[in-house]
Amino acid sequence: QVQLVESGGGLVQAGGSLRLSCAASGRTFSSYAMGWFRQAPGKEREFVAAISWSGGSTSYADSVKGRFTISRDNAKNTVFLQMNSLKAEDTAVYYCAKSLYGGSSWSSVSHYDYWGQGTQVTVSS
Repeated sequence: QVQLVESGGGLVQAGGSLRLSCAASGRTFSSYAMGWFRQAPGKEREFVAAISWSGGSTSYADSVKGRFTISRDNAKNTVFLQMNSLKAEDTAVYYCAKSLYGGSSWSSVSHYDYWGQGTQVTVSS
C-alpha cells in the first residue's frame, strides 16, 4: 500500500512561483516513476510532468515545458514540482501519482495506480 500526501498549493499572482511536494509512504517509492497531474473545474484530469524511478529522465506537457520542473529525493520519499511563471490557466487541483512503471514516458492516468488527495493551486491574473 502506498499513501501520497501533497502540500505546497496556494494562491499566487500571475508570474509568481510555487513549489509542490508529495510525500510518499512505502518502501517501493524509489522503484517507480512518479507523476503530477492537474484538474481544473469542468475539465478532465491532465498530465503535467513525470520523472523516472532514478530521477534521470523527465517528461512534461507542452503547456508547462520550460516553466515547471519535476524532481525527486528517493532518500526522503518525496517528489517535487517547481512551478515558475505561473499563468491563470495553471489554476487547478494538482495531484501526484505513483506509476505502474519505472520510466518517465507514461502520461495517461491509466498508467498510475496510487493518487494523492490533491492540492489547490490558484493563480490570479
